[in-house]
Amino acid sequence: MSTRHKSMLSGKMMQGAVLDSFKKLNPIWMIKNPVMFVVEVGAFLVLLQILFPGLLGKDHNTGVNVAIFLILLITIWFANFAEALAEGRGKAQADSLKKTKQQVMANKLIGGSTRSVPSSELCKGDVVVVSQGEMIPADGEIIEGLASVDESAITGESAPVIKEAGGDFSSVTGGTLVVSDRIVVRITSDPGQSFIDRMISLVEGAERQKTPNEIALGTLLTVLTVIFLIVVITLKPIADYLNIHLEITVLVSLLVCLIPTTIGGLLSAIGIAGMDRVTQYNVLAMSGKAVEAAGDVNTMILDKTGTITFGNRMAAEFLPVDGRAEDELARWAAVSSRFDETPEGRSVLELLRRQGLEYDESLAAAGESIEFKAETRMSGVDLQDGRRVRKGAVDAIIKWVSSQGGHIPADLEAITNQVATAGGTPLAVAVDEMIYGIIHLKDTVKPGMKERFEQLRKMGIRTIMCTGDNPLTAATIAREAGVDDYIAECKPEDKIDVIRREQAQGKLVAMTGDGTNDAPALAQADVGLAMNSGTVSAKEAANMVDLDSDPSKLIEVVGIGKQLLMTRGALTTFSIANDIAKYFAIIPAMFMLAIPEMGALNIMKLGSPLSAILSALIFNAVIIPLLIPIAMRGVKYRPMSSQRLLSRNLLIFGLGGVVAPFIGIKLIDLFVHLWV
Repeated sequence: MSTRHKSMLSGKMMQGAVLDSFKKLNPIWMIKNPVMFVVEVGAFLVLLQILFPGLLGKDHNTGVNVAIFLILLITIWFANFAEALAEGRGKAQADSLKKTKQQVMANKLIGGSTRSVPSSELCKGDVVVVSQGEMIPADGEIIEGLASVDESAITGESAPVIKEAGGDFSSVTGGTLVVSDRIVVRITSDPGQSFIDRMISLVEGAERQKTPNEIALGTLLTVLTVIFLIVVITLKPIADYLNIHLEITVLVSLLVCLIPTTIGGLLSAIGIAGMDRVTQYNVLAMSGKAVEAAGDVNTMILDKTGTITFGNRMAAEFLPVDGRAEDELARWAAVSSRFDETPEGRSVLELLRRQGLEYDESLAAAGESIEFKAETRMSGVDLQDGRRVRKGAVDAIIKWVSSQGGHIPADLEAITNQVATAGGTPLAVAVDEMIYGIIHLKDTVKPGMKERFEQLRKMGIRTIMCTGDNPLTAATIAREAGVDDYIAECKPEDKIDVIRREQAQGKLVAMTGDGTNDAPALAQADVGLAMNSGTVSAKEAANMVDLDSDPSKLIEVVGIGKQLLMTRGALTTFSIANDIAKYFAIIPAMFMLAIPEMGALNIMKLGSPLSAILSALIFNAVIIPLLIPIAMRGVKYRPMSSQRLLSRNLLIFGLGGVVAPFIGIKLIDLFVHLWV
């Protein structure tokens, strides 16, 4: 898997974030974040009190007021800095993508001849010809030809990929390079609407929408802010009635410490960083909702071929017949595969090497290659000494041997059925009129898949494998891979049916796909991950696109989604919990002088009312930048039940959110008290 992790603290990124954080002090921008907007209004009121003493009531300690104003200003700036830093990573990625956009000349096909035009003039429906060494001018689909395409500018992978007309791998992206052959491409996007344009727009955050959970949390924070605002406003007349003088700066300090400023300052950064995190894994999320939905997935639909298995039948074992030796069969199988460049043919030679056997390669090399044909269903080598070696379908080999008057081994049928029952494909090997045995071909499960599915099971996610194989083969692969369920002889409608059935039970469903026939199911799924190598319709139907075309990456996407939810939940827990300690700093400080009995609540034994207020405010400001790395990188997700996750969350971030402020405020007060 290709990842493009960028340093969060690169110099250029930090400089940009610092400048943007000052720009975000604009009230028009700040009002988008109600919690921090209230802090900014409070800072403005304190500034008025500094500039015009007595304007908002009696207040004689200008030095303390200046300190409170600066602390509040720093608090707002830290919150803006967190958001600007998260956006800066997206902008850095967007800048690198913009470098891949270049004006190239295209060979536009007009009435049977070609005319050279700038790529910016191409429109949807135009047809262009792209030859070896030329850039593909815009997004499109191959309608004629086959070519090897270098997509490293987009995906970061250096190995070229094969693209051809009429298949699931016909989609091409503007800015990629044709390294061999010639193709005819029909353009599928208008200027400014290409895949690269959409990527740039998305990673810059211009089209980022808040997710439902983010909106719900934002609403909660707004409600809490309004409630505490009402509480603080009503404190003033109550205190006046009791002849207790509460300065405006003290009330502002109380409000700032009561409202959830920590999570309010980090909420936007968490959301932006969540989308940025999947982009670093070369997955393009069309919205933050897709990332968050991945975190709540209950069911995962996966194709078998290319996702769970390698997608190519590989030689697994040599099964001799009629009492022949296994190494003898293996050597003739290798001779028959000498000129076979298919994955199956190469796997025979690889299996021979793994078993520590050798064969006479010169014997095969001197022979004449017999290519596989659909009519004969066999391939092999005609040796110089007249012997003919063949490898192919069992019934085809039987027919070939019988035509020469050869003997059919009695145990051939039983071994053939044994391989078929195990879900494999039997290939017979014969030399002239003698059959030596069977090569067991099987679609091999990728290493580590069973462990990954077990990990998903611990997350509470049910896995369903979809395959067009017969039930016997499907059951064998499902058992080896460790999936929870499977659908054999699966058609596109079956995928939609299982998605709808799961969704009807209130579950969120994720699936992968790359073909046009996958598009309906990708659109139906809550999280649809399309392969960049797939068709345009598949990419348009999905809400995520994997630039590396690795279907198994859906597992990582789910982990990132859960990490996003955990990060937001953990920091919310911490933010609300650390308010508890601030209550014990501010409330006693406000009323201790007028009501000495309130001193019993001063359990932290803070030096004075003023030092208590300043210490709580300083801690409130400092905690935001300290939590920025967690907001950006995310809380590490560990597969476990929801109950265990909640208990762990409360223990670490809940208890930590209570204890940390007690320690932090007390340590700050030791120094602040000396000044005050």
